[in-house]
Amino acid sequence: MAHEPVGDALTHPGPVTPGAQPRHDPGLAALPPDPARRRDARIDVIRGFALLTIFIDHIPRNAPALLTLHNFGFSDAAEIFVLLAGYSAMVAYGGLFRRAGTKATLARIAWRCLKIYLFQAGLLLATLLVVRVWMDLTGLVPRFGVRALLDMGLLPGALRGLMLNALPNYLDILPLYILLLALFPLVYVGLRRSPWGTLAVSGLIWLAANVDHRLNLPNAAAVDDGWYFNPFAWQFLFVIGAALSVAVRARGGLLPRHPILTAAALIYLVGALLQALPWAEWGLWDLRPLAMTAPDKSRVAPLRLLHILALTSLVFASPAVLRLSSRPWLRPFDACGRNSLEIFAAGCLAALVGRILYRTFEPLWPLQIAVNLGGLALMLGLGLVLDARARQRTLR
Repeated sequence: MAHEPVGDALTHPGPVTPGAQPRHDPGLAALPPDPARRRDARIDVIRGFALLTIFIDHIPRNAPALLTLHNFGFSDAAEIFVLLAGYSAMVAYGGLFRRAGTKATLARIAWRCLKIYLFQAGLLLATLLVVRVWMDLTGLVPRFGVRALLDMGLLPGALRGLMLNALPNYLDILPLYILLLALFPLVYVGLRRSPWGTLAVSGLIWLAANVDHRLNLPNAAAVDDGWYFNPFAWQFLFVIGAALSVAVRARGGLLPRHPILTAAALIYLVGALLQALPWAEWGLWDLRPLAMTAPDKSRVAPLRLLHILALTSLVFASPAVLRLSSRPWLRPFDACGRNSLEIFAAGCLAALVGRILYRTFEPLWPLQIAVNLGGLALMLGLGLVLDARARQRTLR
């Protein structure tokens, strides 16, 4: 059985016989025939980097966060993660619909959703208990995160969190993945019948969420009473990722290059770089071309959407990136991407420890070095261990 990482409810196709041809299905006219099913190392390597970035960004006042993606453009690791979720879901479950049938695939998706929920529940309860003990020992209280749930009372807050009615900061992305994966069968059918029509409908829902901010799901732990990762907006990235998977696989692994579009993407990325760089925090002159606030993340504001699309178009059209992703020295990052659920959970707990230590003792340099090196070593080491175990199971 192929190894199946489920950090974002995704699986990856395992090795197959070289030269194997896909079954012909006349009902899949909108989708090109699959080539031999080979794992795309780009997905796991990029996702591995995103996981490590999320850990760093989840610790306020963390110096290495000045060097993560959100300081170099409008989007960040969250957009990468959700887009790749859609990409990998189409690779894994789209193929499974054809090979195993609808019933078996729906059962597999339901199991993945349940497994992600169990990890979400475990992270939530562990976080509540750790923070409650820390409060009792130090007399300090969290400034945000699970504070809203604790203010409800430990048991009532935990119950509302388990019902996904109250999603605290730092523990609000897995519920989004559960919802998106549960909706994937509809995305698959839509892309199979009308790729451009499906993208248009998804884009209209995203636009509606940006125009009417009331279009959201309720969240008792949020000031504005809505999910921070507004699913009506973020679903567009998931659908784009699924469609991207179809386009990339149809062209042998690379998107076509169009000189004008490539130039436009590069110009936009440079402009976003100048606008997003933390000039003041780096002690430099402020070279931002415009006086503007950062584009809204909760609803994937248009500038953020354009930024991640520009990055994606360049990355998936680059033969160099495709070759680089298979280099042996990137294996630890690849292993993290393959085991994304476990690595995400480890990163969440490591970031929780980091936040508690920073709040208790202040983020002095020795502590920052220890927290960041310790957390990154934990995630990379766990990824390699889990990957080695999976390879052993495959060889049995």
